[in-house]
Amino acid sequence: MATDLKLGLQLGYWGAQAPANHVELAQEAEGLGYDSVWTAEAWGSDAFTPLAWIGAHTSKIRLGTSVVQLSARTPTATAMATLTLDHLSQGRMILGLGVSGPQVVEGWYGQPFGKPLARTREYIDIIRQVLARQEPVTSDGPHYPLPFTGEGAWGLGKPLRSIVHPLRADVPIFMGAEGPKNVALAAEIADGWLPLYYSPFRQEVYAESLGDLKPGFEISQLVLVNVQDDLEQALAPVKAMLGFYIGGMGAKKRNFHMELMSRMGFEAEAHKIQDLFFEGKRAEATAMVPSQFADEISLCGPIDRIKDRLQAWRETPVTSLLIGAGDPGVMRTMAELVL
Repeated sequence: MATDLKLGLQLGYWGAQAPANHVELAQEAEGLGYDSVWTAEAWGSDAFTPLAWIGAHTSKIRLGTSVVQLSARTPTATAMATLTLDHLSQGRMILGLGVSGPQVVEGWYGQPFGKPLARTREYIDIIRQVLARQEPVTSDGPHYPLPFTGEGAWGLGKPLRSIVHPLRADVPIFMGAEGPKNVALAAEIADGWLPLYYSPFRQEVYAESLGDLKPGFEISQLVLVNVQDDLEQALAPVKAMLGFYIGGMGAKKRNFHMELMSRMGFEAEAHKIQDLFFEGKRAEATAMVPSQFADEISLCGPIDRIKDRLQAWRETPVTSLLIGAGDPGVMRTMAELVL
């Protein structure tokens, strides 16, 4: 099963300041033949606004959110942003959704995290109703009832249909998912999957959840690329990212990233990284990240080694590699190797 890989550019979410070069990077990616550009959100910048700005300065590249957090907006608000941006970009929008985690959902958005799978199913169903615009939108689910009739309601709500006719009823909806049940849900109800960590050398980790994928299903995987002759030096930024996510992006008793690393065969190391991180030993936590794990989920080292290891990715269900690099030189190198 050898596939022709596409490339995307993952810009992520902003740091302490607004980045000055995201439009230029997106334009460079478009010129190189990249298929897509993606923005994210955590608890700072949102995903839709930068994507609209980028869309105004490009013409062909697809525009994806990786990911929009469910609890940040009601399903209809997300559908409104999606159909608006799809119109403005002339049909280039990809809606990537994710449940985030309990620390963000309950601590930042003030929403309950419970029943994430059921919430996701309801959420996507409502968005698809809005985009289809076949009839007024209703939902009898417990998480997003429409019309709302619960405590505080005036009893005057009525089902509504979007004023705007969506450009496309079938805007692709991708799911960011890590857990086995969530990945299986993505394969069932979504048009694509946005994994966090994927190793082409451990495809069995997700095989049962993915099952027999429906035609046209896309898998877009973030891959950090670092071209250096010294492999350990090249892996250093990957380890730093893993140390932070596995150690600190989640509560001590529930960290989805740590749990995923454990399922991928590095359980003892994952727990040790988390322990060190919570002890304030961040450098030691990063040093504990196994080179093998960091290497399998990235493309690092000399250029010839990266070229060879791309073949392993071609033998997976992954359809796009999302390049996490703000370096136009790396973007050009990957275009030469892949496209």
